Amino acid sequence: MDVLSGLSLPTDPRLLVGIEGADDAGVFQLDAERALVQTLDFFTPVVDDPYLFGQIAAANAFSDVYSMGGEPLTAMNIVAFPIQELDHAVLRDILAGGIDKIAEAGAVLAGGHSIDDPEVKYGLSVTGLVHPERIWTNTGARDQDVLLLTKALGSGVLATALKADFCSREEMEAATQVMARLNKLPGEATTPGWREGVRACTDVTGFGLLGHLGEMVADGQVGVVLELSGIPFLPGAEQYCSMGLFPEGGARNRNFFSCRVTRRREFSDVVFDLLFDPQTSGGLLLAVDPDGADAVCRAFAAAGQDSRQIGRFSAEIPGCIEIV
Repeated sequence: MDVLSGLSLPTDPRLLVGIEGADDAGVFQLDAERALVQTLDFFTPVVDDPYLFGQIAAANAFSDVYSMGGEPLTAMNIVAFPIQELDHAVLRDILAGGIDKIAEAGAVLAGGHSIDDPEVKYGLSVTGLVHPERIWTNTGARDQDVLLLTKALGSGVLATALKADFCSREEMEAATQVMARLNKLPGEATTPGWREGVRACTDVTGFGLLGHLGEMVADGQVGVVLELSGIPFLPGAEQYCSMGLFPEGGARNRNFFSCRVTRRREFSDVVFDLLFDPQTSGGLLLAVDPDGADAVCRAFAAAGQDSRQIGRFSAEIPGCIEIV
């Protein structure tokens, strides 16, 4: 945020969530019943297959709307592509992957913008809707709230291993399935009222699990006791991390966020590093009222989504993370 210091930023009471925090999207109120959720995200390829890259990039962009409790409405393509150097079929496949994921999300492609660029980049600008009184932000967890995670960790390490030609086909398929999976929120039909138990939410992306969890406790109201035994890792992640195939971004995360973290049990530095591994299209982190945690897990299960309890928030360690 230092880059914004000294800038005069416009304010508007209808902007319910803006850049003042570290939330995943902006929220702008339209009326008493509706607010727009707006986000954009794009990045360079993390896999070799252009269609899969399009799917993963699109799923990653939609996560920002889901993590605010919203439902996506429209999406617009953001494309950078070396049009003279690469086969146009590559771009077509990237866009096809994105279009299929947009359709799966129940949204509509409304257009986009492209530039001729030496490095391929793709993503989406997504607009969604949420009720102004049902917005989730990344803070608001309370003492004894349950911490849930919806995707396994390790995609950053596996993408690094793929670039070094270490990753097996089976390991990469498992990782790409997770990365391409939408964090689509369950409907109300199977488990009515499940959303009422959610106090806070964010998605796990570039700052890794511990970085984004640090943002959830940054207001100093609560800390979190993280249960290492409950955290899932993708196949091969520990092996490749132990070989030194740890992304540079993960090392930066560890250096910046580890001041909040205390290890209350013995475990390997490899596993500790994986908790900082920058994720691409990672899962949701949800703080849930303990009385509503079962309903939330049932709702995700009914929608074909995984959700695991990996800890609890605690008022006894405000702003801190303890790993047990």
